[in-house]
Formats: sequence, C-alpha cells, structure tokens
Amino acid sequence: MKKISLLLGLAFFTSTAIIAAETNTVAAKKVAADNDIIGRWDLTVNMDGRIAPSWLEVKLSGVKTLVGYFVADGGSARPISHVQVKEGKIHFSIPSQWDRLDKYMEFDAVLENDQLKGTITQSYGKVHSFTGERAPLLKRDKAPVWGKPINLLSGKGIEGWHADRNNNQWVNINGVLTSPKSGANIITDQNFEDFKLHIEFRYPAGSNSGVYLRGRYEIQVEDNAGKEPSSTLFGGIYGFITPNEMVAKAPGEWQTYDITLVGRRVTVVANGKAIIVDQIIPGITGGALNSKEAEPGPIMLQGDHGPVEYRNIIITPAK
Repeated sequence: MKKISLLLGLAFFTSTAIIAAETNTVAAKKVAADNDIIGRWDLTVNMDGRIAPSWLEVKLSGVKTLVGYFVADGGSARPISHVQVKEGKIHFSIPSQWDRLDKYMEFDAVLENDQLKGTITQSYGKVHSFTGERAPLLKRDKAPVWGKPINLLSGKGIEGWHADRNNNQWVNINGVLTSPKSGANIITDQNFEDFKLHIEFRYPAGSNSGVYLRGRYEIQVEDNAGKEPSSTLFGGIYGFITPNEMVAKAPGEWQTYDITLVGRRVTVVANGKAIIVDQIIPGITGGALNSKEAEPGPIMLQGDHGPVEYRNIIITPAK
C-alpha cells in the first residue's frame, strides 16, 4: 500500500508539474504575442478623405505593463498610461489635447503581418480608419560626406518653393522670405535626406513659426525669450527633445539655427550655442506632411501661426 501511495503521489506531482509548465509556457507565449506591438509605428489616417500622418510608440514598463506616446496629425506627443492588448486587440484612450473637450480619444487596432489596422475615435466623436507600419531605424553605417551648399532663396521671388494651400501670403522682399500674416506653410520643391541647414529668422512679439526637417520634424521658432527651455518652445524638437538652455533673443532681432540631421540624429546650434547635441528624434511631430520616414523630404516653414521672416537659407546635402 505504501508503494502504491508513493506511486500515486509521484504521478500527481508529475502531472501537476507538467500542467504548471504548460500553463507557464502558454502565459509566456501570450506575453510574447502581446509584446509584438512594442516599438515605433508610422501611421496613416484617413480623415474623411484627407490622408493625415500620425505616430505611435509602445514601450514595456516593468514586467508586463505596456505604455507609450502618441502624436496626432497636430499637436505634440502625448503620454499613454496603459496600452491594453487582449486576444489580439489593442486599445488605449488618452485625453484630448487641443479640442478643449472632456471626452477621451479612443484607439483600437489589430496587428496582422506586422502591420497595424484600426480606428481612431476623436474626442469630438469622429471615427477615422488608419494603417500603420514599423518606423525605420534610419541608422547610418558611416559619417556623411557633404556636398555643395545650396542657396534655397537665390531668386527674387519664391522660385523653388510652393505653398500648402491656396491662400499663399509668402513673398520675397529683398532676399527675405516674408509671411506678413497667418496663412499657408511654404515648402521646398526639392527633397533632402541627410543635410546641414543654416537658416536665419525674425519674428514680432508673440509670434510663432517652425522649421520642419524633411517636412516631418519641427524645430520650434517662437517668441520665448526668458522662459525655461521646453520641447514645445524655442529650439525644441516639438514635443520630443528639450534644448539644454533657452537662447532666444528678443522679438524683432535676427536669430540663427544651424541644424545637422543624419538619419534620426539631430544637432541644433541656436544663436551660436549648441542646445541639442546628437539626439535621436523618435518620430514625426504634429503638423508633419506625411509619416513616410524612410523617404527624403522637403524643408517646410510654418506660416499659419503668425508673422515671420526668413533669410540666408543654405542647405548642404550629404552626397
């Protein structure tokens, strides 16, 4: 009887261990499947026929909690406190940013063949479909070899540039590209990949503009002299990278940016001081032309936030 009891005990222990191991394996596979969403995603949103860019990053916080950041077609990156993944379905909700509404934005998607598909329900109730692809790393194997500088404002008019809408207020006044009032953004006809950019600008009190690199990453141009540095103020990569100091001059003075962009790595020298040094831009900023980060893109100057002037716009592309 003792032998039989011992054998039964061993059998029970063995079967329990097998069941526990199988349970742990299933749980591990589930966690692994849930974690497939981890990474950065370039999103393309259909907003009632208008194709708009968006961006998502999902990170693992601790053992199993997923968190992240989201960029809509406008505004800055917003934190996501919890990205829920259940039975292959992905969901999160975040408060509105500029809508001034109490309702949350709702994000719902599935991941199939390493592509995201789903809907975004805006805080004001509209539902838009989207697709998403993994964002490229944009790593470079070697340092760039620079080509010849190009003057992007060499003519008397705005040749080589075009506006993003019909109400184009931009004019060239004696070599100064001028936006006297809020209106269109202006975009170079030519696209660029890696480059060095020198650009000078001036704005009146309270005004706001921005320089978009590849048409996707905004460096803020704004009247912020005397304020603490922020990713959404002067010299910041909008919503992502905060300058190490505020070097904005008083309104009405000419100021300079010297920007180097290689892959995702950016360096910004503002008014002679290095304020961002070899930092990685995680993704597109609000107001980007598109989310096709693997492709070259233009220089875009923001003209829909207030009066601004630009001059001596010199770009040196990598060969």
